[in-house]
Amino acid sequence: QVQLVETGGGLVQPGGSLKLSCVVSGSIFRPSTMGWYRQAPRKERELVATFTNIGGTNYADSVKGRFTISRDNNKDAVYLQMNSLRPEDTAVYYCHAYIRWSNYWGIGTLVTVSS
Repeated sequence: QVQLVETGGGLVQPGGSLKLSCVVSGSIFRPSTMGWYRQAPRKERELVATFTNIGGTNYADSVKGRFTISRDNNKDAVYLQMNSLRPEDTAVYYCHAYIRWSNYWGIGTLVTVSS
């Protein structure tokens, strides 16, 4: 059974940094794409950053220049370095992987940006 496990969320002050990690387990196939989404209270889930299936990256406009997505193919892992965090970045962050025509999601990790 495919599982995505996120770590790295927590409470941080505005202007601070956090790094999220996500590791895929239980799959004999390498994910074709991986990325991060988030859902703030009373809002819909939105894309934060993702790798495309041709190796490029997409970022939400709101995080460009502040967040960086990276990937370790040997570990089937994806990371999100978040700098200059703002209160509006507060959300549950979900890892996503697309494996053999199926979408998989982690259970999410809460990021709270507050003083």
